[in-house]
Amino acid sequence: MDIKVDQNTVVVFDLDDTLYNELDYLRSAYKSIALFLDRNNWKLLFAKMFSLYRNKLNVFEFLADAYDVEISVLIDLYRNHQPDIQLFDGVLEIFEAIKSKQGKIGIVTDGRSKTQRAKLESLGILSFIDCVVISEEIGSEKPDVANFKVIENTLSGTEYYYIADNLKKDFIGPNALGWKSVALLDNGKNIHSESYKHLNPENLPQEFIFSIKEIRTV
Repeated sequence: MDIKVDQNTVVVFDLDDTLYNELDYLRSAYKSIALFLDRNNWKLLFAKMFSLYRNKLNVFEFLADAYDVEISVLIDLYRNHQPDIQLFDGVLEIFEAIKSKQGKIGIVTDGRSKTQRAKLESLGILSFIDCVVISEEIGSEKPDVANFKVIENTLSGTEYYYIADNLKKDFIGPNALGWKSVALLDNGKNIHSESYKHLNPENLPQEFIFSIKEIRTV
């Protein structure tokens, strides 16, 4: 798909499962926890943890019982580790293309401030981003239009795009504000996999793409 970009264009992205796979964050956190609990046998422990997760069992309850550790400690380790995650192919290129045409880039994401900002830092994209909106920092979550109005009030423009993945909550707000909405289709690894439950008109984006690489600036 083509996006006409100039100084009046604001292209806003979701973070998790839009710029990278959130499952990779979970794997990174599990590795960090496994190393903390059993450095000599961490790979075996990681394998147990990920298998439990894949079978929808409570990983932290297993660890708390097996290693006599408080669940609150495990949650802190999960949320506060330095993530090892990588951008999807094409993200860096589209960021560079938008900025080369004087466009503006924003992020609207739900989650905890420290966690989401650590992800952005690990991905190496903060220098491209003109505005970051994180739900914990403003006290509201998608689909509330308030999260998107922060972008409008911070980054002036005549055309706004939102590129995200979750039909449950991502597109209701920007659609209501007259933005152009684009959904990145699930690559089979998305954390949220129940889009089929949210096919009402207000939930749907205006366009779907399989890859960020499909976006071209003109």
